[in-house]
Amino acid sequence: LPISGTFMSVVYISLELLIALLAVAGNTLVCWSVCLNSNLQNITNFFVVSLAVADIAVGLLAIPFAITISVGFCADFYGCLFIACFLLVLTQSSIFSLLAIAVDRYIAIKNPLRYNSLVTGLRAKCIIALCWTLSAVIGMTPLIGWNTGILNSKTKSCPKGLTQCLFESVVPLDYMTYFNFFGFVLTPLLVMLVIYIKIFLVARRQLRRMSITFSLSPIPGRRPSSSNSSHSFLQKDVHAAKSLAIIVGLFAICWLPVHIINCLNHLCKDCERPTIWVMNIAIILSHANSVVNPFIYAYRIREFRQTFWKIFYKYILRQATSNGVGTMSIDSRDFSCISIRRTSQTSKEVSTCGTMVNSGHVRFKCYFFQENKSFTWHLDGIPFSLFMESHKVVNVNHEP
Repeated sequence: LPISGTFMSVVYISLELLIALLAVAGNTLVCWSVCLNSNLQNITNFFVVSLAVADIAVGLLAIPFAITISVGFCADFYGCLFIACFLLVLTQSSIFSLLAIAVDRYIAIKNPLRYNSLVTGLRAKCIIALCWTLSAVIGMTPLIGWNTGILNSKTKSCPKGLTQCLFESVVPLDYMTYFNFFGFVLTPLLVMLVIYIKIFLVARRQLRRMSITFSLSPIPGRRPSSSNSSHSFLQKDVHAAKSLAIIVGLFAICWLPVHIINCLNHLCKDCERPTIWVMNIAIILSHANSVVNPFIYAYRIREFRQTFWKIFYKYILRQATSNGVGTMSIDSRDFSCISIRRTSQTSKEVSTCGTMVNSGHVRFKCYFFQENKSFTWHLDGIPFSLFMESHKVVNVNHEP
């Protein structure tokens, strides 16, 4: 290869490997959080885990396959075709998982009273299985016959019976344009757009109705407890829907460029084809989508954020963390431990880590982490300041 081509390949492969590492680490953290925290074990997060599994597979398998295809090595036609189809299966499973999440959130806000009867755990698992089955059928369609054909894919640079393994040499652009993009990428994205618009319209209408009910309350300034609870739950659902809508928007931003390039290459035969740099950037952007979701969960969803911190401090940094129960000296004052009252926001996963000593009180182990001769308090692996967001200190016991 020329120097420029070698440099281009090194940059592309390096970025792909970095994305693969971050995708596997971040989405494994998502799955781990759902398994660890019972508060996260709900129907919506079943679909989130399905999406995370697809993103883990992108990091472990799809990106190495994409790097392999980018090299253009000589391979058996059907072996190369299988690698290309596998990439399509994972993309499609992500789209169907996002669509399932959108429908789930719409039902939760449109029919909150019937949600638990309509969306059960068994039905959710069946839908997830159906999503992956349909993804496999759609992605593997070129293997059935809709491909470029062995004769058309052969090149003089490869020995007899082998083909140069490039995506376009085995998967036809008419399949990618009409069947894959228009049929099963763009259409689901437009459906999701409509669903989220309807979600926010329904939520706004219900919040306005609750505000009117509140204004007509017989006691001015006081909202009925049932109305207050419904209002709180609806606001929580709307916040979750906004977070998931952001994820859908980022998916579209990351994946549309590569599909638009494919459409231009197929529909405009006389147009100048994009350079290899442009194509590589579009491919990297599509794979980078597998990295962003865990950051959205951490930034937008408090329960995920707290569980991420717990895993990070309790498991990942466990060897670097000194812990103890009993007397610790900080600012010349000795503390045995802290008694904390549970609030309504207290995480179940966290609140059961200690031992109940009095009604409504929990006694926890006190942890500290030493860095640059400073001490940071932790409770059961969670940063003290983060834990105190949802807890109220009612008593501090001092050693005499």
